[in-house]
This record gives sequence, structure tokens and C-alpha cells, in this order.
Amino acid sequence: MFPVAYPEVLSNDWLSPSAIGREREVREVVRRLDPPRPASPPPWIVAVAGPVGSGTSTVARRGAREVVERLRATVAGRPPRVLHVRLPGLRGPHGVATALLRLLDDGFDGRGFPAAEILAGVLRRLRRDQRPFVVVLDDVAVGGPELGPVLRALIEPDRFLPEGDHGLPPWWTVLAGTPEALRGPARSLGPGVDLQPFVEVPAYPTETLEAIVRDRAERALGRSPPASLAPQLVARAVEDGGGARRAIDLLRRELLGAGRGPVRGFLPRDGELAIRIEPWVVDAIGRATGGRATEVGSLRELEAELARREGFAPLPPTTLWRRIVRLEQAGYVRREIRTGGSGGSRSLVRLLTPVDEWVTVPSVPQTRRGSSRPDVGFDRAVGPSGRSSSWPAAPVG
Repeated sequence: MFPVAYPEVLSNDWLSPSAIGREREVREVVRRLDPPRPASPPPWIVAVAGPVGSGTSTVARRGAREVVERLRATVAGRPPRVLHVRLPGLRGPHGVATALLRLLDDGFDGRGFPAAEILAGVLRRLRRDQRPFVVVLDDVAVGGPELGPVLRALIEPDRFLPEGDHGLPPWWTVLAGTPEALRGPARSLGPGVDLQPFVEVPAYPTETLEAIVRDRAERALGRSPPASLAPQLVARAVEDGGGARRAIDLLRRELLGAGRGPVRGFLPRDGELAIRIEPWVVDAIGRATGGRATEVGSLRELEAELARREGFAPLPPTTLWRRIVRLEQAGYVRREIRTGGSGGSRSLVRLLTPVDEWVTVPSVPQTRRGSSRPDVGFDRAVGPSGRSSSWPAAPVG
């Protein structure tokens, strides 16, 4: 492991200020969206298509940021905003609508509300805000949530707004994903709205991947990384059949040491206490769920298999259940109860955020208050201010 000065840079939610190797595609996205006052009538929508790991997310998000910057420079009033939603792990239009509304209302819980009502709530808040916005629907994949209802709400907001309320402040929409996955949303838009041709993004060449890894490593470390680091990680990523996403995942593991110890630290989305989870438990959840709900019994069997493979005893059922509860509290998974099973109900676990996007934090020896004994139960993480701080981790037991 390396001493990492800025671990937040290694998160998949972090957006680089430069789109290495994708400057042309970003310019094309902005050209099609044509801010701040497009010549064509709304809706202003564009799709970025390419293989996984080719930088489609970077192009979409950097293009959205460029739109916002142009609006800030030319339009008076409240500052514009970007609403970025990653689709993996979301459950149908309801999940996408809920994720959008949570960007506007942190405490919103979509359970019990139909998708149409949640979308109406999104549009009412955006209209009340009266500031321009860009929606980015990211990682569109085959088998992912249906986007038709969400896109139709954005394209025809008056159908969802209360009587007497009409129109939204200026808004733009950017989709990013694989070409196969984007064809579905393109067909759902109906006549008069055409997503094609997509902004095509090819796979990264090796030298560009190395430049991306080198840049991210330098920003995370606060200094130049070893010269051999980027070529080695890119070679492994290419061997695994992956692109930039796989290369950055390998970099994260290399710098933070993820998966090398008996536990891994994860930073909750809405809290300060880092939680520690056995790496094979994380692996089991990622494999068992894969964008769908899985029964706890199946997850327990996979956890036992992976634990033995790593040379550890499987966790007792109650301990595994506590791990799931902590991950739910951290915002990474959701527990569900459905009818069926021998007891009349089934306990299921659904992944809300892909495992490779969980924010890991490295463990460093610290000392508990009132004690001179080092305790590895304290994790070094990024605090709310963006500065590095030491927070007590939740106990593993």
C-alpha cells in the first residue's frame, strides 16, 4: 500500500477536471446541447454510447458540467445544477425516480409511492427551484431499469405537473451507456424526439489508459507515482478484458490495499462512522445480487464457499445478518421481505450501488482515547469538509 493523501479521488463518483483522451467527445456533447440558449426547441437531449470502461460516464458528466459552466457565465439568477444518477442497482422507473428525488430531498423514502407520483414530485421541486439543470442518467445497461417513463416525464413535464403549473426552467438530459442498452430509451421517446445518432466513444488505447491511471494516482497520492505502476495496472486491466473502470478499480485496490486484510473499511453515504466488512462477504454480495434481489440463504451459502476458499471459517448466520444491516444503514444494500418460503416469508438483499463503487477507506493504527494501545478499529477517511480525518469504525463483531 501507499500513503494516500486524497483517497476521495479514488471514488468512482469523483470527476476528473480533465477528460483525458475524450476532449473531442465532450465538445460534441456540448455542441449538441447548445447551451445557454439552444437554437432548436426542447427537449435538449443527447446520448453517449460506448463499451464499458470507455469513458462514457466521463464524457456525459464533463459535458453536463460544461453546460452548467456556460450557464453560470451567461445567465443571471440561481446557479444551475447537475442531477447525476447511476442506474446499476436501481429498480425500474420507481428506483430511478426515487434516486432523482433524493438529490432534491435527502430524506425522501420512495416506498409506498407509485413512480408517476414520485416523478411529479421531482418536477414540482425543479419548477419551484426555478434554476436550470442537467439530468445525467449514467451507466445505462441491458437489463437495467426502464427509462421510458422517466424520459417522458422530462420531455412532457406538463402531463405530471398540477393544473395551472406549466413548464420547467431550462433543462438538458444526457444518457450514457452501451449502444445496445441505449436503443431501448431511444425507441421509447416517440415521434419527434430522436436520440440518434449517438455520440460514439471507442475503447481507450493502452497509452491513454496509462495516462488516466497515472493522473488519478498522482492526484490521490499528492505526488508522482512509481513509473511502473500505471503500465502494470493497465496490463492487468486489459488482460481482464476491462477498460478504464477496471484499471481504476485495480488502482484503488493497489493504493488502498482493499481486500488484502481480514476486513475492508467502507465509508457510509450519510454518516461519519466507517464500517468494516470481511472482503469475502463483499464479494459474495456482489456476485449473488448482480442488480437483482437474492435470498439471504443463497447469499449465506456463497459467503461460506468464499470464506473457506480464503482460508477462513464462514460467519455465523446472525453475524452475517448484522453485516447486511450495517451495509443497509450505509446506503449500499436494501433488505426486502416477500411472501413465500417455509416460514411464510423470504428475506432478500438487493444491491443499491455496485460493489466496485463502494467507497473504501484504508485502516491505519490509531489509539483509543484514554488508552496507549494502538487499535486498528479506527479508519482514515474523508470527512465532510473534504479533509482527511480519523473516525472510529463500527466494531466487526
